[in-house]
Amino acid sequence: MQPEDIKAMIETGMPGAEVTVSGDGSHFDVTIVSPEFEGKTMVQEQQMVNSLLYEKITSGEIHAINIKAYTPDEWKTASQLRIS
Repeated sequence: MQPEDIKAMIETGMPGAEVTVSGDGSHFDVTIVSPEFEGKTMVQEQQMVNSLLYEKITSGEIHAINIKAYTPDEWKTASQLRIS
């Protein structure tokens, strides 16, 4: 599995999201900025993303995924603090 594949899956499931993915084939780091995260808890954000990748996770194609999810406002603040 390539980072571009995961990026495409997330962008399909969350149109308009800004997605960055890096990884080595089975372990991935994902950063997503989307207004869909407004009012959601961190657990709910993780669940949203995991649901988009469920088949790949359960099949073992994705072994580990580190998700950083931000609303646009949270991302603006995180970017100013150089957190990603």
